[in-house]
Amino acid sequence: MTIELPDARGGLRTYEPRTEPLALAAGAPFASRTVFSAAHVVADPYADTTPDSPAAVDWDATLAFRRHLWSHGLGVAEAMDTAQRGMGLDWAGAAELIRRSAAEAKAVGGRIACGVGTDQIVSGTLAEVRAAYEEQLALVEESGAQAVLMASRALAAAARSPEDYLEVYGHLLRQCAEPVILHWLGPMFDPALEGYWGSSDLDAATDTFLEVIAAHPDKVDGIKVSLLDAGREVALRRRLPQGVRCYTGDDFHYPELIAGDEQGFSHALLGIFDPLGPLAARAVRVLDTGDTAGFRALLDPTVELSRHLFRAPTRFYKTGVVFLAWLAGHQNHFAMVGGLQSARSLPHLARAYELADGLGLFPDPKLAEDRMRTLLHLYGVTP
Repeated sequence: MTIELPDARGGLRTYEPRTEPLALAAGAPFASRTVFSAAHVVADPYADTTPDSPAAVDWDATLAFRRHLWSHGLGVAEAMDTAQRGMGLDWAGAAELIRRSAAEAKAVGGRIACGVGTDQIVSGTLAEVRAAYEEQLALVEESGAQAVLMASRALAAAARSPEDYLEVYGHLLRQCAEPVILHWLGPMFDPALEGYWGSSDLDAATDTFLEVIAAHPDKVDGIKVSLLDAGREVALRRRLPQGVRCYTGDDFHYPELIAGDEQGFSHALLGIFDPLGPLAARAVRVLDTGDTAGFRALLDPTVELSRHLFRAPTRFYKTGVVFLAWLAGHQNHFAMVGGLQSARSLPHLARAYELADGLGLFPDPKLAEDRMRTLLHLYGVTP
C-alpha cells in the first residue's frame, strides 16, 4: 500500500509506509550519560477552551507519556518549553504539572527535573523577578524534583546590564537547597530572550554566564545550552568548572555533542528525545559499552527529522512533537493547548510522518498510516 503525501510545492508524492517498527525494549537508566527528555503535555480535547484560556490538560495521558519515557531509562525534564511554558501553559498549569509529575516520578522511581521560571508575571522590577523565581523554586524543591533555572522573559526585559543577571542568579543560587541546572535558551526558541545575560554578543554573554557558575560551582549541577551552535557549546563546556556538567539542548547536533571528543562530552536535555525516546535510549546503551560508532550509526539518521521539526520558526517545534505522539498512539487526538496544532502546515506534518516512519519510530505503523490518512482527508487531500 502507498499513500499520497502533499509536498511544499503544492503537489503530491507517493510514499510507501514501512510495515514493521523497530523493536525497542524498555530498560534501566544509563551508565555513561545523564539523559533527560523534555516532555510535552497532552491537551484535553473535550474542554471548551480558546487559545487565550487557561490550558486544559488530559492528566492521565500526560502522565502515561512520562511513564513511557521512564520505562526506557530516560529522565523527564518537566514543565520546560516543550510543555508549552509561555505558549499555552501558564504558571498555574505548570505548577499542577510539576506536582503531579513529581509525585508520579516518586511512585515509579523515575528521574525528574522541573523548570523554574517567572511566567506568573509578564514584566516587573528586578525584585519582582526574583520573587517570581523564588515562588517557583520553592514549589519545585517541595515536590522533590531537581530544579532547572530557566531563562526569564521578565528578567530579559528588566535587566539593564550583565550585573543585573549576576545579582538575580546569585541570589537564587545561594538559597537553592540542591544543585540546579541553569538553562540558556537562545532567541531562536524564544525571541523575547534576545540579549540574555546582558548582551547580544554571544562571547560577552558567555563570559557573564560562566561568571555566574564560577561564583557558585557547588550549587550548579550543570548547564543546558540551547543555542543550536555546536562549536560554541563545545567551547563553553571546556570552560566549565570541574564537576559542572553540560547538558546539550542542541536539537541539530546532538549525536556529535553527546558522543564527545578526547576533551569531554555533553549529557542531554532535549525536546527531540520526546519522539525519539526509545531509539535514543537504545543508542545511549550502545554508547555505554564504549561503542561510539554504533551510537552514531543509530542516532545520526534521526537528525534529519529533528532539523525538520525544529526548522524556523523553531519555537513551533512542539506541534511536530505532539503530532508524532498522536501518530505513535501515545494520545488519541491531535489537539494542543493554546490551539498550537495549527502552527505547522500540512506539508510540514506530512514530511514529519514520512521521516519518523522511515526511522521505525511508530510502534504500530498501520495505526500511524491510518491517522495520517485521516488528517489528509480532513484537509481535503483525499476524498
